[in-house]
Amino acid sequence: MSRIRITVVRAFSTEELFSEDAPGTMEGYAHVCPNHHPGQEFVTDSVGCPEGFCSWAYADIRRDINHILRDGDYGWIGRKGVAFSACTDGLRPVVFKLERIED
Repeated sequence: MSRIRITVVRAFSTEELFSEDAPGTMEGYAHVCPNHHPGQEFVTDSVGCPEGFCSWAYADIRRDINHILRDGDYGWIGRKGVAFSACTDGLRPVVFKLERIED
């Protein structure tokens, strides 16, 4: 069975997205995702959330993981077994690269 490597590509900050129009002060909250940082990697062989991975982000990218894990491809990516997906945190989203690992 295939496995999936999930790599954090980029974590956007609230300031990058909104500049001076950032909603609210977010005082006491991280302005960048506190769970994931660029270069971080996770490997899984199931559609269950990997240990240490944000469960909210996993819920957002689970469909793409499931598709790639089951030998699906997205033609517009230009590479078989690869997808890019993001969590839907509107204030500090994170982009992930998903890669099928063949055994």
